[in-house]
Amino acid sequence: MHNLEILLNERISAGLKRKTVTTCSKWAESYRVMGQPFPGPWNFKHHPWAKDMHDCTNEMVIGQKAAQMGYTEVALNWVFKAIDVDAKSVLYVLPATTPDASDFSSSRFDPALELSTHLQNLFSDVKNVGHKRAGDANFYIRGSRSRSQMKSIPAALLIFDEVDEMNQDNIPLAFERASGQIDKQFFLLSTPTIDNFGINFYFIQSTQDHYYFRCPHCNKYTELIYPDCLVITGETLTDEELKNSHLICKECKIKLEHKTKTEWLGLDNSKWVSTHANRDSRGFYINQLYSMTMEPYKLAQSFIRAQSNPADEQEFYNSKLGQTHVVEGARVLDEHIENCKGTHKKKMESKGSKFTTMGIDVGKWLHYVIEEWTFDSNIQFNDINLMSTVKLIQEDKLAHFEELDDVMHRYGVLFAVCDAQPERRKALEFAQRFWGRVKLCFYGNSMNGKQIHVHEESEHTITVDRTAWLDLSLGRFRSGRITLPMDISKEYQQNIKAPVRIYEKDRNGNPVGRYVRGNEEDHFAHSRNYSEIAFPLGAGLSVSQNIGDVY
Repeated sequence: MHNLEILLNERISAGLKRKTVTTCSKWAESYRVMGQPFPGPWNFKHHPWAKDMHDCTNEMVIGQKAAQMGYTEVALNWVFKAIDVDAKSVLYVLPATTPDASDFSSSRFDPALELSTHLQNLFSDVKNVGHKRAGDANFYIRGSRSRSQMKSIPAALLIFDEVDEMNQDNIPLAFERASGQIDKQFFLLSTPTIDNFGINFYFIQSTQDHYYFRCPHCNKYTELIYPDCLVITGETLTDEELKNSHLICKECKIKLEHKTKTEWLGLDNSKWVSTHANRDSRGFYINQLYSMTMEPYKLAQSFIRAQSNPADEQEFYNSKLGQTHVVEGARVLDEHIENCKGTHKKKMESKGSKFTTMGIDVGKWLHYVIEEWTFDSNIQFNDINLMSTVKLIQEDKLAHFEELDDVMHRYGVLFAVCDAQPERRKALEFAQRFWGRVKLCFYGNSMNGKQIHVHEESEHTITVDRTAWLDLSLGRFRSGRITLPMDISKEYQQNIKAPVRIYEKDRNGNPVGRYVRGNEEDHFAHSRNYSEIAFPLGAGLSVSQNIGDVY
């Protein structure tokens, strides 16, 4: 009887405790246990900015952040509270199923269960990497690149982690998974890359909250921002003075001690301040100047590395400061386009012996460009593209593939390269009508440099490296080796400016680039790219002639 009494009291106590768990923050403090670097029961001492994020009730919540600021742990607490207390199913979206889903399961989900008996008892089936079951509630983990993986999953809470690495077109599709739910919520979080892309696209539509604290010296509410609040005391990584780098209040300029951050950033001394208070979605921004684990001199080291390496520069602004950033020379600007404008106007046809190519990007419309090439024998390169200049004579868009036939004839197009997707069948029919003069292009990850892999003749397909060819085709605007007509369309100009080269590091620490675009269309940029690829392929048709004789 004594044991039954103890058990009954425990059950009553647990039931009363659960009745007080009305918010996500209370759930986290009651049931979540953390490991390093701050082991023990969950608290907000080292991440005070996370408190309001836990309890935010807006339907759409946006987190634009620096790396390692606790946002993913907030998302996990949302997951556990929704499943445990609200009995809701959750869809957690990561950039890719492999390896992101398996890594998330082993590095985030499994440790959370190992540290909490309550969570161990909550989930009845955790063997499947992409599907965890807790009674009637389900926890689904999916990658963003597969539309089919997200089509049949009903969920009331959807979390998108590392939005900037995702297939942006599939995010609205995932939103539809909650369309049948009366009470639904979306949480999007990521380090940003460029303006109006990924997380920044959603953040600029939100309240844009910034985290303010009361300065312990001047007593004014302020925020930590770069460069106002970071004093860098050295010029090189080997400079011993660099370790004296520190934070200051941007109001009174007095030093803020890193070791006392938990005091002057505590919940009693800080608050979120909205830039746009009346918007439906709430957005939270934070940078690593607030981090309890990132000492100021380490931020100073990152800044110094950023001065000589584009990948480090990208990382400093994106991952350390949580800001969008474009490295110099990473995109075509208005001034580049203006400098490339010539004295000619667009032509309705082309006659004569000009070497003419066409590039076609396939989407709702068929965006195409017609370009004439001139070989410069005075330039000594082994690369025929680098030895030539190009003149744009037409850019336009059509509704149907059959209309391209007339364009091929009117301009005397020697060679054309067309986007292979998404209209594969219609593109193939077009290539078959101009056998040997049209190739369908795939962008492949296994290609090196400007190598062109030509497939079987009957397939009419090629594979190229997207980044390497965009570097060349868009680089012409910066180098002035392309001439544009006076009456170039605004759409063409906007499309050319859309792609931005962002930098990352490979496994060896070397900078590598890839192109992304903001919320602008980039069809003509890819048409230009396909035309660039068409040039060496077209030159190969005249194998019986010296390449200089073609011009």
